[in-house]
Amino acid sequence: MHLLLTGGAGFIGSHFSRKLLDEGHEVDCLDNFNTYYDPALKRENVQPFLDHPRYRLIEGDIVDWPAVENLFAERSYDSVVHLAARAGVRPSIREPLLYEQVNVLGTMHILEAARRHGVGRIVSASSSSVYGSNSKVPFSESDPVDHPISPYAATKKAGELMAYTWHHLYGLSISCMRFFTVYGPRQRPDMAIHKFARLICSGQPVPVFGDGRSRRDYTYIDDIIEGLYAALLRCEGYHIYNLGESNTIELLELIHLLEEGLGRKAVLEFHPDQPGDVPITYADISLARRELDYRPSTPIERGIGLFAEWYKSRHK
Repeated sequence: MHLLLTGGAGFIGSHFSRKLLDEGHEVDCLDNFNTYYDPALKRENVQPFLDHPRYRLIEGDIVDWPAVENLFAERSYDSVVHLAARAGVRPSIREPLLYEQVNVLGTMHILEAARRHGVGRIVSASSSSVYGSNSKVPFSESDPVDHPISPYAATKKAGELMAYTWHHLYGLSISCMRFFTVYGPRQRPDMAIHKFARLICSGQPVPVFGDGRSRRDYTYIDDIIEGLYAALLRCEGYHIYNLGESNTIELLELIHLLEEGLGRKAVLEFHPDQPGDVPITYADISLARRELDYRPSTPIERGIGLFAEWYKSRHK
């Protein structure tokens, strides 16, 4: 299979590139290496693949319609895995117009280019943030998601709606994957687990927003990759799937696991709740289990240990 992988130099994208190449596929990685975090880290992510005969790195931006159109015109793709996006709830509150441009317009460019050039299968990244302050747990794909509480969440919901429209009008098969807080080696440095590890190891205060009792469904990267790959192979029609561990942990307990894994004590600094944050995320994965045979196998205790070992080896 010849695939276009957008955002392929990022955390999830680089892990998925390895999976696709190991399975014998041909991968075109499209990434703009923006400065949301250090582009050198993304360069490092793709370095192992640059000499691979079935891997091609394309530096470009999904917001640039002529570049996207030319790429699809030059290459013949069987499928698209669309991971490129501006991520993060809090930054989206500061820069909502940028998030709309990348996550909404950029996604529309990918959908329209796929339609024009006969690419019938797309797997697209969504987010658990679309559930907002959902009081019903665990979160199910059938739950109403009409009240996003951040621009980021609104753009990811918009992406799902556009995907359905292109499916309905043009017959594209599209699966939208709602990720639940993905972590593991090479995790983005702005995400909580990586950020907390850095602060703990440097002796700086770890910011705790609220009382530390908020709960998250953290998903180890290997489990996300298996779910993504299953969705790619079975992409037919229009579907939305939760990809999580279907287990939650309190923020203070998460920090304790990091302390154990890193062998350091955290200095906690408590702050008020932040706008856009939700008290809990919790995935109902019964649909993905039934239709994708998705079976996450990395409990948070083991996953944090694996992340801590990677972090310590990288920052000796």
